[in-house]
Amino acid sequence: MAASKITRDVFGTLPDGRKVERIVLRGEGGFEARIITHGAVLQALIAPDARGGHDDVVLGHDTFAGYLAERKFFGATVGRYANRIAKGQFSLDGETVQLAVNNGPNALHGGLDGFDRKLWAIAGLDEGAEPAVTLTYVSPHGEENYPGRLDVRVTYRVTGPAELSLIMEARTDRPTIVNLTNHSFFNLEGATSGTSVLDHKLAVAAEHFLAIDPTAIPLPEPPRPVAGTPFDFREPRPVGERIRESDQQLQSGRGYDHTYCLRRDGKLGLAARLEAPRAGRIMELLTDQPGLQVYSGNYLDGTISGKGGKLIRQSDAICLEPHIWPDAPNRPDFPSPRLDPGEVYRHHTVYRFSVRSP
Repeated sequence: MAASKITRDVFGTLPDGRKVERIVLRGEGGFEARIITHGAVLQALIAPDARGGHDDVVLGHDTFAGYLAERKFFGATVGRYANRIAKGQFSLDGETVQLAVNNGPNALHGGLDGFDRKLWAIAGLDEGAEPAVTLTYVSPHGEENYPGRLDVRVTYRVTGPAELSLIMEARTDRPTIVNLTNHSFFNLEGATSGTSVLDHKLAVAAEHFLAIDPTAIPLPEPPRPVAGTPFDFREPRPVGERIRESDQQLQSGRGYDHTYCLRRDGKLGLAARLEAPRAGRIMELLTDQPGLQVYSGNYLDGTISGKGGKLIRQSDAICLEPHIWPDAPNRPDFPSPRLDPGEVYRHHTVYRFSVRSP
């Protein structure tokens, strides 16, 4: 009898007694995605390497206690607004909305108690050829001071032998803003390998990026060309090849912490390709979002331990976060994050794994 493509168990318990479940989706040849209901977190992603082995390639924690103790966004579904909003403030239909300021002078990743800290409900399991789980969360009007009730659905689905698809949808009952992403920290050598990602080869399908001020808010200027800068990843190059150059933008982000400007046609397309030199593991990221945040783990400082009890240090992982551009509610020249009643916000991202040919 074939093994089940989906299993579920209890991963932990919240202080109020509610259970946090874990759902395991299985592909072929050992490929697995493990999702927990707290934060709709991608807790583990097991992918093959070129030697016939398998490793978990996302940072995080082996037990729920780690996620509860520290808010580091490992694998989390981030919202209502991923990335930053300047001064935590924006105007909508003539009314000023003031959000909590939780990242220097700015609002970050949904505020003090964002979607990454919520217990999501399991709305459905699909045990067919492409196993999937759908998680839901209802954010009431006024939560974190965002206007409108927001009904959110996130579906993780194994759509190929070593491919994970992520679809996020949201609906509202009054005008609001929304910008969701998954905040996985990737190390394609393995989450417990103890290796840096600076020698991973990265390619990003973008000709422009958003320059930022020292608080990581985009400067009041059009997107800058990547050509002739350390931000040019149009051809594959090691993440760390130019990361220590004397460049004002690298200083502002303490490394890479910038949005790359992707196509804006709303269609799924290749945004980035990441390759681990030793494991020979390759990940292609496809998305329909207009931006890709590339974050080189600059603020990981060794103060917490992750999987396998290893301390998590700077450059132990890289984040590739597809989303609408930061501070877009205040920038009419940026893609709009506005959502009105009757409309559906939709975000589709695919993580497709393969191995380097011998």
